[in-house]
Amino acid sequence: MNKDLTEISELGEFGLIDRLTHEIKFKNPSTIKGVGDDCAVMHYDNTEVLVSTDLLVEGIHFDLTYVPLKHLGYKSAVVNFSDLYAMNAHPRQITVSLAISKRFAVEHIEELYSGIKLACDIYGVDLVGGDTTTSRSGLTISITCIGDAPKEKIVYRSGANVNDLICVSGDLGAAYMGLQLLEREKIVSNGQTEFQPQFQGKEYLIERQLKPEARKDIIKILEEKGIIPTSMIDVSDGLSSELLHICNQSKVGCRIYEDRIPIDYQTAVMAEEIGMNLVTAALNGGEDYELLFTIPLHLHDTIDKIEGIKIIGHITKEEYGCIMETRDGGEIGLKAQGWNPLSK
Repeated sequence: MNKDLTEISELGEFGLIDRLTHEIKFKNPSTIKGVGDDCAVMHYDNTEVLVSTDLLVEGIHFDLTYVPLKHLGYKSAVVNFSDLYAMNAHPRQITVSLAISKRFAVEHIEELYSGIKLACDIYGVDLVGGDTTTSRSGLTISITCIGDAPKEKIVYRSGANVNDLICVSGDLGAAYMGLQLLEREKIVSNGQTEFQPQFQGKEYLIERQLKPEARKDIIKILEEKGIIPTSMIDVSDGLSSELLHICNQSKVGCRIYEDRIPIDYQTAVMAEEIGMNLVTAALNGGEDYELLFTIPLHLHDTIDKIEGIKIIGHITKEEYGCIMETRDGGEIGLKAQGWNPLSK
């Protein structure tokens, strides 16, 4: 490459996005929020419209050696729904666009769509359109999700305040451990046609990787309790990266506690088997699609009683940085070491 040009890997995904979009000026009064959050936000009569899109590329985001097409379809839809829930909104419609190589038959694509339609049925979302084209290699899936929310209920990444509590739903690291398990069994199989993978006792990890769920239930619980988070994001790239997104956009710092990070037993067992630090998996693994959010301190007792939500720390002043306090009282600075598709 010409030495005067910048390699994409030098900027990474978010650096590239910032480089391409930082000078964009809105031309239409209906545009409320563009690049920089989980969804765009547009204002029309009576409600706000939110739009999110995800692109999944074979060989980068999924491996059809061990990912069934129906599961892939389900996951590709759900990860888009998750972006809408991450802004306290409700997904209503999706469009699906595919680039398909000649090695796929009609029945293969029907299987993919069966997963997409199952996700739509479960989450009450309409599939309203899309596009298909040919691909010279592999499969590419692009899904755009459209949703809505009242203006006063939309939650951005930029609203966290000093002393807010940091909360997360579910548990972390399981999806990443599921990926490690699938990759391990792929290597062990070495192309054997009659190979039987060893998943006994680790079914939860496989499900978390192949069939994640968006946390519609958490949004419903918060709504029933009358709680509107001050900031929120879904955990797609790892807890550490997502916390840094909230802190950077809210101009605050944070302190979380290692012993409060929710981790499932199967995740811990798998981490020990492969010799990986358990907290590293939880901080940087990604694809959990849990909700990470902040709430005012006075709601501590209310949120603490809700099953499936864990308080893991609090928001601090920006100059204090983003810190995790370890079990032995030490301090570790949080770094964005999660999934980055444009890194080397």
